[in-house]
Amino acid sequence: MNVSVMSSDALQKAAAEAVRRSHAAEQSPRRKLPLRVGTRASPLALVQTRNFLTRLTRFCPVLRDMGAFQEHQISTEGDRNLVQRLAEIGGKGLFSKEIHEALSAGRIDFAVHSLKDLETNLPPGLVLACTLKREDARDALILRDRTVKLDPADPYACLPEGALVGCASVRRQAQLLNRRPDLRFCLLRGNVQTRLDKLRAGACDATLLALAGLRRLGMEDRVDVVIDPSQMLPASGQGIVGVTVREIDIDLRELLSAIEDPEARAVATAERALLAELDGSCRTPIGGYARMDGSELHLSGLVASEDGKFLLRREIRGAPLDAARMGYELAVELRRDTPEAIFAEIRRP
Repeated sequence: MNVSVMSSDALQKAAAEAVRRSHAAEQSPRRKLPLRVGTRASPLALVQTRNFLTRLTRFCPVLRDMGAFQEHQISTEGDRNLVQRLAEIGGKGLFSKEIHEALSAGRIDFAVHSLKDLETNLPPGLVLACTLKREDARDALILRDRTVKLDPADPYACLPEGALVGCASVRRQAQLLNRRPDLRFCLLRGNVQTRLDKLRAGACDATLLALAGLRRLGMEDRVDVVIDPSQMLPASGQGIVGVTVREIDIDLRELLSAIEDPEARAVATAERALLAELDGSCRTPIGGYARMDGSELHLSGLVASEDGKFLLRREIRGAPLDAARMGYELAVELRRDTPEAIFAEIRRP
C-alpha cells in the first residue's frame, strides 16, 4: 500500500503533545493523566489491551514509567449471559454497550475491542480511532478426539458422521452445514478457556474458534485444523484490535493514529462497510474478509441461510482508498442476488 507509517520521532512528538495537552489548564480534569483504558475482563481482552499499551509505550518513551495508563475492566452483558445466543439478547453491541457508556460519560478515555465484536454503527460522539495490525484472520477447528486422522485437502473430513459441534456463531454454523448437512450443533459460549474446558469434558465433539485469539493467548498448540478462507470465510474484523475514543478528543485521536496499521484500516473499512450495508448482526450468517495483494485490495463477502442450504459468495477488487465503496457495492450485489426471504429472516425481532 502507498501509505506511510509515522516515524518513531514523529510518534514521540505526538505523544509529548498529548501529554502536554492533558496537563494544560484549560483542559477538562478528565484529560489529566493517567489516561483510563476500558476493556472487557476476559483473559483475551486483557492480553489484547496490554499488548496495545505495550506497543504504544514502546514507541513513546515519554509515556514510559510515568503511570500514563490505568486499566478499567468492565463487565458486559455479552460476557455475563452465556446461556443464550447473542442474537436473542441484542447482538454484537452486548460486548461494548457498557464500555461505550463509560466512554461517553467520561469515566474512561478510550476503549480496546476485538473489532469483530464491535457494532458497525457506533454511539453518537464515539469514533474508531485506531486499528492495529491484523493477526491471522482464519478460523480454527478444535477436536475432542485428537487421534483422528486429518486430511489437509478436506478440513471437515475429521468430523465423524453426525458429530456434535459446539458453536455460537451462525456464520460458522451455516458454512459448516453447507458442506456437512449431517452435523449437529449445540450452543457453546464463554471465553476461550471455558469453551476448551467444556469440549474436553465431553460437551461436544468439536468447536471452532478464531485462530487470532488462540495465538494471542499462547494456545495455538490446541488447534487441530486451520481452515482456509476459501473453505470458511471469517467474520468481518476478525483478528483486528480496534480502539474507540470520543470524537472531540482530538489529541488522543492524533496519538492513536500514529500507531495505526494502514493495511488493517483498509481491510477493516471494507469489511465493516459490507457488514453495515447488509444489516449484519449476530443472527446474520454473513462473512467478510479483505486482504491486500500488492497494491490491490481484495474483498470477499458471503451471505447464507442459517441451515446452510443457501450460500452465496462474491468478490470485488479495487484500490485501498476505495475500501468503503467496495464494501458497499459488494453488499448491494449480495443483497440483490439473495432471496428476500433470507433477509426477512435476518430482520425478524
